[in-house]
Amino acid sequence: MTEQILAQLKGLVMDATRKANSGHPGGAMSSADFAVILFRDYLRFAPANPQWPDRDRFVLSAGHESMLLYSLLHFMDLLPIEEVQNFRQWGSLTPGHPESHLTPGVEATTGPLGQGISMAVGMAAAEKQLKSQLGEELVNHKIYVLASDGDLQEPVALGTSALAGHLGLDNLVVFYDKNDIQISGKTSRSDSTDYHVVFQGLGWEVMEIDGHKHAEIRRCLDFAQQNNTGKPLLIIGNTTIAKGTASMEGSHKTHGEPLKVEEIAATKAKLGLDPDKQFYVSAEVKADFCARMNQFNQVAEAWSKKLADRRASDADFNALYTALYEQLPAVTSPDFTEGEKLATRAAFGKVLEAWATQIPGLIGGSADLEPSNNTAAFAAKVGEFDKANRNGRNLAFGVREFPMATMMNGMALHGGLLPFGATFLTFADYCRNAIRMSAIQQLQVLYVFTHDSIFLGEDGPTHQPIEHVMSLRAIPDLLVFRPADANETKACMEAFLQETHRPSLLALTRQNLPTLPYSADAKRGGYICWESHPGSQPETVLFASGSEVSLAIEAGKAYAANTATPVRVVSLPCWELFFEQDEAYRQEVMSMSAKRRVSIEAGTTLGWERFTGLEGRNIGINTFGASAPAEVLAVQFGFTVENILNTLAAM
Repeated sequence: MTEQILAQLKGLVMDATRKANSGHPGGAMSSADFAVILFRDYLRFAPANPQWPDRDRFVLSAGHESMLLYSLLHFMDLLPIEEVQNFRQWGSLTPGHPESHLTPGVEATTGPLGQGISMAVGMAAAEKQLKSQLGEELVNHKIYVLASDGDLQEPVALGTSALAGHLGLDNLVVFYDKNDIQISGKTSRSDSTDYHVVFQGLGWEVMEIDGHKHAEIRRCLDFAQQNNTGKPLLIIGNTTIAKGTASMEGSHKTHGEPLKVEEIAATKAKLGLDPDKQFYVSAEVKADFCARMNQFNQVAEAWSKKLADRRASDADFNALYTALYEQLPAVTSPDFTEGEKLATRAAFGKVLEAWATQIPGLIGGSADLEPSNNTAAFAAKVGEFDKANRNGRNLAFGVREFPMATMMNGMALHGGLLPFGATFLTFADYCRNAIRMSAIQQLQVLYVFTHDSIFLGEDGPTHQPIEHVMSLRAIPDLLVFRPADANETKACMEAFLQETHRPSLLALTRQNLPTLPYSADAKRGGYICWESHPGSQPETVLFASGSEVSLAIEAGKAYAANTATPVRVVSLPCWELFFEQDEAYRQEVMSMSAKRRVSIEAGTTLGWERFTGLEGRNIGINTFGASAPAEVLAVQFGFTVENILNTLAAM
């Protein structure tokens, strides 16, 4: 029956890619042997409850092989045949690459190569950590990954794999479908890496097999089920792309092009299928494929009863489970004294430390910048997550910004944990695609980027972000917070806790800033933080974010004293939240009738026209920075009261 399952699966792959006139049939066909055996005979998964928390996870890192996964989901009746027929079409549940928030049974949105493996490493770490909190009876599953040559060529995969080996994540199993083909041809044109040796060096157990021989696949999966080596497992499956086709086996053209109609007909005949039938799956194949898996429907039900009994009999456990999976607890954040000077990175560190014991799922760390990112106090409170201490919740990511960000996504996808990761803002570029994937997958993760402007000083242009904040604001469904002081930092962090379906990002200062009065309106993304004539319509409005807000207030006070005209300062810690407010509130804050409108932000000015209009002025930086003390840079780049007053006088 396994051969019939494989044949009908390959028929779906060929028919769907042909009907869509796009897609990647070749890799799906070379990976099919492993995937079918894994799902049919090994995967701990309940089709009736695809979100069962203790299920095994399957991550298709080779997201271009999406029709492989969609076929498997159809065999389990999680996708109707109509959705398979609408592969890559508008409004379907079968987009070109799998999307976790869209399609039942898809554990991670994959497509950008390397990130599937990397998210799976985060999932594996999450399973280990939650097992330490909730116990092995309720958390005991594995993370399986199907990866391609292209996945391992992406450096992010090797970065997270190094962490997986270092952390001893023996609940992680990666099948590397080594068909030695990519879009442009053979992989030998660009890669001669011995991944067997590399992964052994990274601390992995490695097995190498013929990826089409079922007995060898089962031998590896039997080992994976009982793996007690303390090492993650890499199975290198040597395969042939487009395995089973009539005349296209081994052809790189099958990687990214549908097969021709004649080739499909000949291949179906070779596989024992009727060439005249499209999208054919027999009832017998479905029944056989799901026979073992359906037993886990009862296992999942028994698990749910065990969980319910435990929650009913143990109040502390019930509170813990609620906090991890259902509702974050109400938190108490530290108070900050008005007038006190404090860097926003330091304020973040104090809030994070306070939350460490209040939020049991809060987990994360820094990319080798704990003292600079102010995560050290959190680490001291929660302990280090490593081989010896699975209960720890601080992760030492090392100098691995992109791997850190992808692991955060994996932990959030797994469920039960609230991840954060920290580095310098200029290194947001290293994390950017993972940040984008956080937003696409609607994940509640927190990016913490300190040293947010030229005012980090002497490290110079390589470390001084210019375009970063504005470019991050361009990512849909991402909340970018640039708080003005300690109180705004607290408010922005509390706003993050409420955002359960999108990521948040903090851009924080190295330099100390005066603490302003607390305003709950900071959580609305923008508000009037000072005005010379409260209740009056201002003639001058200064817009600012972050460290420039206190400068704007100082300049506003000086201008009001000199001219006796009404002046308003608007703080905009989060543009995205501000533009989600009702129009009346936005109009009230922005006061579009004001004659003079000036923005002040230590970064690129592009975009500030939304507040200042075409006739306004935008004080910022449209060049790279320079190496010098912060106070010198402020003068040289015009971030002074004098320059702001001169700008207003010229309007």
